[in-house]
Amino acid sequence: MLDGKVCLVTGAGQGLGQAISKVLAEAGATVVAADIRGDAAERTAAMLGRSNVRPATLDVSDERQASEVVERTIGELGRIDVLVNNAGVDKTVPIEELGFADWDRIMGVNLRGPFVMSKLLLPRMKQQGGGHIVNIASTAAKRAWANASAYHASKWGLLGLSHALHVETRPHGVKVTAVLAGGMRTPFLLDRFPDLDPQVLQDPQNVAETVRFLLTQPAETVIPEVLVLPMRETSWP
Repeated sequence: MLDGKVCLVTGAGQGLGQAISKVLAEAGATVVAADIRGDAAERTAAMLGRSNVRPATLDVSDERQASEVVERTIGELGRIDVLVNNAGVDKTVPIEELGFADWDRIMGVNLRGPFVMSKLLLPRMKQQGGGHIVNIASTAAKRAWANASAYHASKWGLLGLSHALHVETRPHGVKVTAVLAGGMRTPFLLDRFPDLDPQVLQDPQNVAETVRFLLTQPAETVIPEVLVLPMRETSWP
């Protein structure tokens, strides 16, 4: 299905990024599983145990490191067809307790990171005649709850960036899709909210399968935005 495609997945050390790496590799793509923690990226590659999965250490907010990973990947594999901007962080506190450094870190990873990666890869995708950027947003880009101001700002911003890029790049054969994922059974939620009932959340594999579906649409079709919710999530309106 994705044979011959090269996919770069950020935040691939655990959770949804790991699930996306697995699904895309099983579909035949060569996957660069990147994470700010190099050991976590290596664990993902080792866990998947496939020759078409390569680990990479990548801080998406650092344009120099991002450029090095992009150049190295293209140098070794010849191209990057798919970018999945999945890396994300949060700090759940009232705004009075949110430090300036906290705000900068969250915005740096969640919003600046996708900008950095997209800016670096778009010229390459145009040159090679097409590509696909998938931005992992959140239902936090459509609603708001308390104690997550920076997270909401970053995800609302990411949704806007995604739609702007969709308009800008479509004439060049580059597709851009925002995936708005509802709650998932991943460390991102369960490590921070141990009292959360896992049964009201969805398996990240399901969202990963949605990403695979998006990437296998005909060349003449693009899906700019898709919302993927758990059946039992009660907080969607």
